[in-house]
Amino acid sequence: MTLKKKISLGSLAALLVGLTILTIVRWEVWFGNPPEAPYVPKAAPTRVLLTFGNDGEMSRNVSWMCDTVVHKSHLELLPEGGDQPICVKADGEVFESRSGKAAYYVARLTQLQDGRCYYYRAVTNGKASPWYEFSVSNPEVKKDVSFLFFGDIQDSINGVTNRYIREACLQHYSSDFVVFGGDLAERPTDAYWAESFRSIDGIAQSLPVLCVTGNHEYLKYPIRKLERRFSLVFSYFLKSMVGENQVYTLRYGDVQLFLLDSNREWPFLAQQARWLKQQLGESTARWKVVVLHHPIYSAKSKSNNLFQRWAFADLLNANVDLVLQGHEHAYARMTQWEDGKRVPPVYTVSHCSPKFYRIHFDERFDRYGTGRQIYQHIAVHGDTLSMNAYDARTGKLYDRVDVVKGFHDNPTIIDRAKGIPEILDFTPQPGNKKDAAFAERIREYKAQKGLKP
Repeated sequence: MTLKKKISLGSLAALLVGLTILTIVRWEVWFGNPPEAPYVPKAAPTRVLLTFGNDGEMSRNVSWMCDTVVHKSHLELLPEGGDQPICVKADGEVFESRSGKAAYYVARLTQLQDGRCYYYRAVTNGKASPWYEFSVSNPEVKKDVSFLFFGDIQDSINGVTNRYIREACLQHYSSDFVVFGGDLAERPTDAYWAESFRSIDGIAQSLPVLCVTGNHEYLKYPIRKLERRFSLVFSYFLKSMVGENQVYTLRYGDVQLFLLDSNREWPFLAQQARWLKQQLGESTARWKVVVLHHPIYSAKSKSNNLFQRWAFADLLNANVDLVLQGHEHAYARMTQWEDGKRVPPVYTVSHCSPKFYRIHFDERFDRYGTGRQIYQHIAVHGDTLSMNAYDARTGKLYDRVDVVKGFHDNPTIIDRAKGIPEILDFTPQPGNKKDAAFAERIREYKAQKGLKP
């Protein structure tokens, strides 16, 4: 054997040994799933959730969980001023997780009337949930559209994020619906699903809730696995999935939303890109909004999320007005430039989680925020789409961008947050080198932009 071959084989052996050691060390991080405690669902309907259906902007689905076997179930629906409730049959399915099982139900409502208030309750095996209520407005008549967006919730057990969500909904009481950007649950266990419902209780029964998948909803294996209970809760996915991809689109007035599953491996992302291209090509909506979990342009590193960028960036940059993202537990807003002016889409990253991540600062982004939970209120009025970001703790406006479509729908982006200071809160832990480096990056960024130290 020649010396050159010996060196090559030795290098290959060293590489394999290194990869083996790295895999052993990182196995739990990459592929480990926390155990799920045994659980038994209640014998009466719980975890009731209102969302959109698959038959247009006036359709609604109601899902709930009850018992461990499928019983005869229905939804009692009473229009305001009505005498007798209408019984809407519910479909049931048993889902078995790693440490328990539960029956999930969905009732689909398709003949709702504009301007009506409805009272409803879920009934399974003769046992009923409390009465809830929701209202329906036809966006074609109403014209104006607004909704709330929350990035990662991912709260700890008995956390405080539910207070932020409730206060945001009270502040923006005219919102038509709520969208979550994935990682609604910390992990796919019943205890964390219970916490997620505690976070949205009182809202999820009265406002339609949409949610994309986040990486924390997945079980970590060499090929990730999403439990079916996610689709049984957010039941529009049951009829909208493309293969194994959790995708969904909703036309609501002159706004069309496209929900993507950015957690998947490349073949799945490519399949979603084909779906998205077709849906965008068929859309006649004036405003197009895409929601996905992983940022197309990462605030943590330029090399992050490359597969997602390769799959979706060209489509988004050519066709979309706003891209709402989570995952990175900070706030960042980005627009691109063309011929000396900002052009859509507006890309944002936000979260309402108690966890905060270190980010990197670079010239691609217009604005950042650290150490704060941020949610967004999106409002469409006439020729203007306004993206408004708020500090979840204080309710104060933190960022605002307007996309204005004038003659021939040529867009103009107006940054209305120039007078609002950027907040970059961070307290490094003594002796932590990564914290110290991040604190230095913040200092350099503030100096570069002329911000107060």
